[in-house]
Amino acid sequence: MLAKGLVERIGLSGAMLTHETFDKSTVKMSGEILDHRIAIEYVLTILLSPRHGVLKSRKEIDAVGHRVVHGGEAFSGSVLISDEVIREMTKCIDFAPLHNPPNLKGIAAAKALLPDIPQVGVFDTAFHQTIPPHAYIYGLPYVLYKRYGIRRYGFHGTSHRYVTQRVSEILKKDPGTIKIITCHLGNGSSIAAVKNGKSIDTSMGFTPLEGLLMGTRTGDMDPAIILHIMGKEELTASEMNTMLNKHSGILGVSGISSDMREIEELYHSNERARLAMDIFTFRIKKYIGAYAAAMGGVDAIVFTAGIGENSDMVREMVCKNMEFLGIQLDEKKNQETRKTEAEITRSGSPVKVFVIPTNEELVIAMDTARIVAQLQAQPA
Repeated sequence: MLAKGLVERIGLSGAMLTHETFDKSTVKMSGEILDHRIAIEYVLTILLSPRHGVLKSRKEIDAVGHRVVHGGEAFSGSVLISDEVIREMTKCIDFAPLHNPPNLKGIAAAKALLPDIPQVGVFDTAFHQTIPPHAYIYGLPYVLYKRYGIRRYGFHGTSHRYVTQRVSEILKKDPGTIKIITCHLGNGSSIAAVKNGKSIDTSMGFTPLEGLLMGTRTGDMDPAIILHIMGKEELTASEMNTMLNKHSGILGVSGISSDMREIEELYHSNERARLAMDIFTFRIKKYIGAYAAAMGGVDAIVFTAGIGENSDMVREMVCKNMEFLGIQLDEKKNQETRKTEAEITRSGSPVKVFVIPTNEELVIAMDTARIVAQLQAQPA
């Protein structure tokens, strides 16, 4: 990796670009970054800067990879972005109204500033397109699936895919021969059952609201609760949506914070912090049990993302009393492991548990390189 960076608060006051090079020198630039095109202009400027840059000219850029949150049923893998692909992405805006529009703005900006450079779309939902109908269809009138595409899509697919491949490499086994449960635990969290290299179920659903308790999202709940609260509190659909996504989850239960680090610190002294942690870890444990049953067993479990990689407390609570499933946690290994690759089970544990830092950017880069190489290999 030559450099990495981030542009924050696009279109808002205090917009900032952070740029870090391979030698770990960091540069911060603030300015009026009014839209995504200006943001990418800033990125190109810093990449080409004689003092801080890593490129000599724009000609050194061979391709641009884009993360796209929702690809619906149209995309089961990464694709070269064309006008037709953009039309299909646009159709998915209803599924991800907060995410797909800025994804599309980023693509439009990159195409405008780098018009002759291939662009590749990598979809968060693509990895889960192998989920069978009996796992993705909801118990609603089937016509609603056909009419509106209402089904389980799943998210964090790039992360689940990366750690699946990585744990297979660590175990020196073909991913097509093993059963893995991948736990992407962060402010947004999801779990996937990956059997023989393919996702067969995942905890997030039609939107990222379903599944585990998350930083500010409810996760699983009786849908009738929504109607009940809307009636009692006289909330609009928009207000209810905000409650479910922004004011619930760990923040809503604890009344303290959505940050798991604060919840951990207060676990022994604050009853509601303890309750939030107990709900969070209990649901993870429940999904692991369910997915082991769905796959007919499990060979490895992976913890990844911010909480999964850093919280030995969460990992210990999830794995506690799971010896019946073949999980024999090594408490010392677990406590010593933070944001690094490691096995945290005892030698001889029938089910191996790993901590593997995710690398979604690497997956995007590798897919982009592969697709562009295929394009270049085609006869003129």
